[in-house]
Amino acid sequence: MRYRRFGKTNLDLSIFSLGTMRCLSSESGFYETLERAISLGINHLETARGYGKSEQFLGNFLQQQTLVSREKLYITTKLTPTPDADSMSQWIDQSLERLQLDYIDCVAIHGINTWEHLQWITDPNGCFLPLKRALDDRKIHHLGFSTHGSLEVILAAIETDLFEFVNLHYYYFFQRNESAIALAAQKDMGIFIISPGDKGGLLYTPSALLQDLCAPFSPLALTYRFLLSDRRITTLSTGASHPQELDSILSLFEQNNQLTPEESNKLNQLEEHLNRVLETEKCSQCYQCLPCPESINIPEILRLRNLAIGYDMKAYGQYRYGMLENAGHWFPGNKGHRCTDCGDCLPRCPEKLEIPKLLTDAHRRLNGATRRRLWE
Repeated sequence: MRYRRFGKTNLDLSIFSLGTMRCLSSESGFYETLERAISLGINHLETARGYGKSEQFLGNFLQQQTLVSREKLYITTKLTPTPDADSMSQWIDQSLERLQLDYIDCVAIHGINTWEHLQWITDPNGCFLPLKRALDDRKIHHLGFSTHGSLEVILAAIETDLFEFVNLHYYYFFQRNESAIALAAQKDMGIFIISPGDKGGLLYTPSALLQDLCAPFSPLALTYRFLLSDRRITTLSTGASHPQELDSILSLFEQNNQLTPEESNKLNQLEEHLNRVLETEKCSQCYQCLPCPESINIPEILRLRNLAIGYDMKAYGQYRYGMLENAGHWFPGNKGHRCTDCGDCLPRCPEKLEIPKLLTDAHRRLNGATRRRLWE
């Protein structure tokens, strides 16, 4: 296993972290997955107040495990933003109790997704006060935030200089947040990439076409290498649901270097293939089509359409599209069938895409079962 400095926290984290949201089917399975991860050198375990019994399971595990000392494991939990300082104070103590710890290495504000959330954090009388007290009392050692918000909200949160690290969505198939990576690195923040195997493309179960296009690499390995070759990034979350899922990334544990020419060529070929298949219907993700009068998440819908057509990532597209209108601020915006063909977006599109037509087509391809966030 390789390790990298987690920005100004100065913690040396393994380049893979274990997220515990997906291994909660049983406490025994939870223990087996954590034991396997630690035996492989993973030293960063991530949970959240909202992840069902995850904090409780993790606390019980930490009390009985003998693989490594407490000081060699770094624990992150996440607490949602709130306008109520008293609630945040209670949540901190409850997390400490559930985790059965005297201190938590890292606490992240779980989802600074809107301008209102950011206002709650920056309010002098808001929920940052108990967090600051907990930092001063060493109940918490480091404070950061996770986000599913717009790039503008993310950049503003980083600019507050209140945080030492950020948990961020950024993947080969979603590079919108690159400027947030750059700003966080400039401020020496630790950068933790959220769920690259799942939300990054359902890469544990890729389409046959995507497998062929990535060969001789697996889609999971190639896109993980895209992230790990970026030295600004500290660690990637691997949300294994059982110990065997960790086997698929074993070959990456020692790969801490730049992309090889073969890897770079393969990524270039992926892009060329997408351009060739979509031709004049490819959305380049400039976001100039927003805002939409009907609050349709146009860029995200067209990104999912790009991937469904270009790489046969239909299952991933349906998975994410199904969360629109069902996950609130965690995945905001309306679906494509809400388009009224008003034409407001058309003159702002530099590629002159027929956006209403593409939204209708995307809805036809991707609308399936309603979905919610896993931990809900």
